[in-house]
Amino acid sequence: MGVAPFVLVSGAALAEDAGPDITVLAEPLPASPGSRSYSVELLSREDLLREGAGRLDDVLRQSAGFQLFRRSDSRTTHPTSQGPTLRALGGNAAGRALVLLDGVPQEDPFGGWVPWAALSAERLGHVRITRGGGAGAFGAGALAGTIELFSQPLEPRVLGSARAEYGSRDSWLVASSVQAPLGAGVFSLAGQVEESDGFYLVPKAQRGPVDRRASTQAWHVEARGAVPLGESVELNMRVLGFQDKHLNGLDPAPNNTDGVDASVRLVSRGNWAWDVVAYAKVRQFDSGFASVQQGRTVVAPSLDQYDVPATGLGGKAEVRPPMPDGHMLQLGVDLRRNTGKTKEYFRYMEGAFTRHREAGGDALVAGAYLEHSWEASESVTLTGGARLDYWRQSDGRREERDLADQAVLLRQDFAARSDWQASGRVGASWKPWQAVELRAAAYTGFRMPTLNELYRPFRVGNDITEANPALDPERLRGVEVGLRYQPIEAAGFDITLFRNTVRDAVGNVTVGFGPGTFPTAGFVPAGGVLRLRQNIDKARSQGIEARGHLTFGNWRAEASYAFTDAKVRRFEDAPELEGTRLAQSPRHMASAGLSYTEQDRWGIAASGQYMGKVFEDDLNSRSLSDSFTVDGAAWVMLNPALRLELRGQNLFDATVEAGKSADGILTLAAPRTVWVGLSWMFGQRKGDGRASIQRG
Repeated sequence: MGVAPFVLVSGAALAEDAGPDITVLAEPLPASPGSRSYSVELLSREDLLREGAGRLDDVLRQSAGFQLFRRSDSRTTHPTSQGPTLRALGGNAAGRALVLLDGVPQEDPFGGWVPWAALSAERLGHVRITRGGGAGAFGAGALAGTIELFSQPLEPRVLGSARAEYGSRDSWLVASSVQAPLGAGVFSLAGQVEESDGFYLVPKAQRGPVDRRASTQAWHVEARGAVPLGESVELNMRVLGFQDKHLNGLDPAPNNTDGVDASVRLVSRGNWAWDVVAYAKVRQFDSGFASVQQGRTVVAPSLDQYDVPATGLGGKAEVRPPMPDGHMLQLGVDLRRNTGKTKEYFRYMEGAFTRHREAGGDALVAGAYLEHSWEASESVTLTGGARLDYWRQSDGRREERDLADQAVLLRQDFAARSDWQASGRVGASWKPWQAVELRAAAYTGFRMPTLNELYRPFRVGNDITEANPALDPERLRGVEVGLRYQPIEAAGFDITLFRNTVRDAVGNVTVGFGPGTFPTAGFVPAGGVLRLRQNIDKARSQGIEARGHLTFGNWRAEASYAFTDAKVRRFEDAPELEGTRLAQSPRHMASAGLSYTEQDRWGIAASGQYMGKVFEDDLNSRSLSDSFTVDGAAWVMLNPALRLELRGQNLFDATVEAGKSADGILTLAAPRTVWVGLSWMFGQRKGDGRASIQRG
C-alpha cells in the first residue's frame, strides 16, 4: 500500500507526560468474529496517511482491485463517473461497492456516485474493505463489496492541526481541525479548501483552440459531536457540508456538486448491544456538456443539466442480544428512500437551446437482516447471514418541451414497480496452525439501478447514452476461497480465488451510430454513437487477488495484485457482445511500495501502480493502453510540532489514458504533480499513536 508514512507516531512529540487515561468516544461496535471468513482488507490510519496521492479515492486505489469507472481521480473525472467498484464488476459508471461512513451510506441519492472531495483520509481511523456480496446493514447496495470508513475516535481533550500546501499548476490547499471537551462530551470541527488550475485533458497532439485546463475548486466543513448518555449509551452526531467544482476541459462543460449531510447515531455497548442510525442527505448537482467540431476549433453547448436536486433519507437499527460464549447474533432493519430529478436544456441550434427536459422519480429499499457468527473452537469459525428486501420504484416521469411554444414533445409516466429480493452469505475459516488460516465463502447480492440510470440520458461529446426506466436490479452469486499466512506481525500475505456471476448487469450498450435520427434520443451527429442502458443477461468476473507486507527495522514493503477476467457471458438481445470484456475493466492491477522512517524525525518512500489495458466501450473497439505510475514522498520534522513534507504523483510523467471518444480523441489522467507543504499540530501526547500530521 505505500508511500511515505505520513503519521507522526508521537514519541517525543508535544508533551513529555503521557497523562491520565482518556475516554474515547464515537467508536463503532466491534466487528463480527465471522468477518474473517470473507476477503477482508483492513487499512490502518498509518496506511491511509502514508500515500503520496491526495484524495481518499487515490489512497484506496493503491489496493489492487479498487477502481472508479475511469483511471482519472476525483479531482478531474466527472462526478457521474465517481462510483467505486471492486473485482472489475463495472460496465457503466454506477458504483457497485457500498461505501459507508460510520454506518451511513455515502452514495448520491440520484446518481449513486460518491463525493470523494468531502471524505478526507486524515479524519479516518481505519477502513475495512470486504469483497463480495453483502448481507448486513444496507447490504442491498453491496454487489461487489463494502467499503466501511470509520472516523477517528473523539477524546475529551483539546487537539488541533493546521496544514498548508502548494503544488504544480498553481495548486494549493489549506486545512485545519480542532476538537475540545464540551460538557460531558466532545465536539470537533474540521474544514478544508483546495484549488488548482488543472491540466489539459486532451494530449497536445490532439488539442485544439477550444481546449481548456481542467481546473478544480473544492471545500468542505464537518462538525462532529459525541456525548455519553449513561454508562453504556452514547450519542454521536455529524453535519457535513461540501462543494466540488470542475471545468471538464471545455468552457461550456463546467460541473458543480453541493451537499449537506446530517446523521444521528445512538450506540449501546451494554449486555444488549444496539446501534441506531438516522440520516438525511440533500444534494445539488449541475453540469454542462459540449460538442466539439472542425478539428477542435469549434465548440458548442450540447446539454445544460442546470439543476439536479436530490434527497436521501434513511436509517438502520441493529441489536446484538446476549449469546453463549463464542456466538454473536446481529438482528437489524434498514431503509433508504431516494428522490431526485434532472432539469436540463438540450438540442442546441443556431446559438440557443431549443428544448427542455425534466426526468426523475423515487426509489425505496427496506430490508431486514440477520448475521450469526460461531467460534466453534479455537481454530474454526462459522458464519452466515441473510437479508430480505422490499424495493419500489415510483413517480417515474420524463417530459420534454419545445422552448419556443412550450409544446409537450414527449411525456412518459412510468408505472410503479416493486418486488422482494432475498440475499445471503455463508463462510467458514479454519486455522490448522497459528500462522495459517484457510477460509471459504459463498454469497449472493443485489443492487438497485440508480435514478440516474433509470431516467437520465446524457451526452459526452458526440456520444449519447439513453436512460432505461425498465431496468431490473442486478443480482450476484459468488464463491471464493482464501489463504492467510502471517508467521509474525511484521510479515504476512493473503491470497483469494473468486468467481462472481452477475445476472441483469446494467451496461451501456451500443445500439446505433451517427449521423442519424433515432426514436427518443433524437439526432446523433457524425462520429458519435448511441448507447442504451440495458440489462446484460449474464456477466462473470473471476480471478485471483493477493496482497502482502513485510516490516524489517525501519523499512516497510507492501504489494498487492489482482487478476480479473470480467466478460459478458450471455446477452440474448446482443449476442455479438458475448465474450467481450466489460468496459473499463482491466485484467491486471498491481501496486507495490517501499518506505523508510527514522523514528519520528524523517521518512521517505515510493510506490508504483500498474493497470493493464482496458476497453473504453462495450464493443471493445476502443482500447486504452496499460499504464505504470510512480508516486513518492518525503518528510522531516522541523520541530516537535512542525513538519515539512514533499510528495509527488506520477513522478515520471507517464501518459495515462482514461477515455477515448468515437473519433479517437483521448482523455488523460493526471500528469506529474508535486506538492510541498507545512503541517502543524498541538495538544498531542507522547505515546499517542493517533497523533498524526494530516495531509490532503
